[in-house]
Amino acid sequence: MIREFKTFIAVARDGTFTGAGRQLGLTQSAVSAQMRRLEDYLGATLFERTAKSAVLNAAGREMLPQAEELVALAERMASSAGAGHVSGLLRVGAIASAQQSLLVDALAQFREAFPDVRVRMVPGVSLSLLGQVDAGEIDMAVLIRPPFALPPELAWRPLLREPMLLVGPAAQPAQPWRELLATQPFIRYDRSSFGGRLVDTFLKKHRIAVREAIELDEMDAIANLVRRGLGVALLPRTRQFDATGLRLYDLAEAGFSRDIGLIARLPHDPASLAGHLAECLLQAADLKV
Repeated sequence: MIREFKTFIAVARDGTFTGAGRQLGLTQSAVSAQMRRLEDYLGATLFERTAKSAVLNAAGREMLPQAEELVALAERMASSAGAGHVSGLLRVGAIASAQQSLLVDALAQFREAFPDVRVRMVPGVSLSLLGQVDAGEIDMAVLIRPPFALPPELAWRPLLREPMLLVGPAAQPAQPWRELLATQPFIRYDRSSFGGRLVDTFLKKHRIAVREAIELDEMDAIANLVRRGLGVALLPRTRQFDATGLRLYDLAEAGFSRDIGLIARLPHDPASLAGHLAECLLQAADLKV
């Protein structure tokens, strides 16, 4: 809870969640989420909140000097550990496809440099992971590029571009891809996900009416449904894509891609653990291009 205690001190000094967030490189919602977690942990409300301010109540005033002492102690402990020994916890969110290949390579390199740092992998869909980074619940996330502008406190770093393909059962005779989409049952990439929104935009742009059959977000499950002959699907060609039992159709001039990248909070510190892992991810992505 050291992170939450540091944020508590910043709010107590500034008197607002927004001002404290500016100092710490967090959004107002991230500060608010951290303070809720701290109050739940302590079992006490610490602030008198209004629309524009957060003023310490009696419990908060009593807690402030203890929090300052706790944070100072934690910083002294980190300093005395010495530059030659780095430990800690790094919380990394990732969509399923990134966990299976890209992060494996990046973590192998990262662990060689920082063997005493624990890494906790947090699985999830892109929208959920974005919210967790924004709230300060995880340090960084590998996900599909959001189809909207990010808040100024968050930064996007591109890693991979994955072309989208139409896939059908290998046993099915080859046909033009437009004809397959119009006539075969369609297994849809969940339209509430960032990748699914790309598929939906593509279909609308080209005015293709599909025969909806099944909708889900798991890429391997979609591919398996296609292998069983239950329909066709638009899927990204990921680095670990398994074409066994599938017939692949290039979309030619109509082709589109999904972008995979890294989202983290600003300011970016390349010397931090998150900064080091980000560089490992960039190198792993470059090796896979």
